[in-house]
Formats: sequence, structure tokens, C-alpha cells
Amino acid sequence: MAAQAGHLIVYQLEFGSAAFAVQSQGAHAYFPLLAKTGLGLAATVILGALLLIGLVRLVSGSPLRRAVESPPYILLLSSLFTIQIICFVLQETIESVAAGEAPAPAIHLLLLGTLGQLPVAALVALALKWLVARFETAVITLRRPISALQPPIIRVRLLQPRWQLVVEPILAQSCPSVFVKRGPPSSLRG
Repeated sequence: MAAQAGHLIVYQLEFGSAAFAVQSQGAHAYFPLLAKTGLGLAATVILGALLLIGLVRLVSGSPLRRAVESPPYILLLSSLFTIQIICFVLQETIESVAAGEAPAPAIHLLLLGTLGQLPVAALVALALKWLVARFETAVITLRRPISALQPPIIRVRLLQPRWQLVVEPILAQSCPSVFVKRGPPSSLRG
């Protein structure tokens, strides 16, 4: 979705005030809907993550202690930029072919793509570096109380024949004072 934000910047740099008109017609007619949907989904995911982090901070009563390290900024930046520039070049090439035009030269696409995609990749990488570590820490913090609330699991072996199905140990563990077996001693039962 960051590639679409970079795409918006590229078109603004290339066409100026006519960028929206160019992006809304012909082979580019799909773009406004794709950009709005993509940015909306990204915003929803980010707000959900921030809500979870805030909720955990509120419940715990203190700032979260980092349990995990955030990924290195350079790794995030290089990964995001590579993915975004590939998406941009492919998208522009497909649009040109769909419009029946010759694709733009590769150097043109790379230079314009870099102007639009690099600033977006830098901002997204910075945001992800901050968000990922806090989100993982919030999930780890939530995992402890949730696992304490789970009821104990009762296991019954279903693969054994019916006459060997043993339920007595489970009953004896749950109510040892009430469950008293009458009959011969267990050593004589065989």
C-alpha cells in the first residue's frame, strides 16, 4: 500500500495540478479506488495495532517494557523500497501496455519511482520500526493473563477400544475425596 502512496507523489511531481485528472482516466482509471482502499486498509491496521498497544498499557498501568528488539531500520528501508519500486515499475508497465502505448524507458521509471517511493519507504520504515516492537511486546504481555484464564484440558483416549476407555483417573483427580472405588484391590484386578 505504500507503493500507491509513492505512486501519488510521482504523479504529483510529473503532472503537477493535473495529476488527479491523469490518474482517473484511461488505463489509470482504477488507481484512485486502489489508492483509497489501500491507504484505508493500512490506516485500519495501524489504528488496530495502536489500539491494542494503548489497551495493554492502560490495563497494565505502566509503560510496556520492551521484550523484543525492533528490526533494523536499514533492513526495513531497503526491503520496503525494493518492493515499492518493483510494484511501481510493474504497475506503470502494465498500464502502458493496457493503453496500447510503449512502456516508459527503465531509467525514467527508476528515477521517477525513486523520487516518489524513497520518501514513503523511509517514513513507513520508521513507523514500522517503532510499531513492530511495541506491538509484539503488547501481544506477549497479553498472552500471560489470557493463558492463565484457560480451563484445564481433560484428555480422553478415543483410539482405544471402548472397554479400555479409562475415565476413572480423571474423576479421581477432579474429586479425590468423593470418588472411592469399591471392589478388590487394584493389584488383583489385572
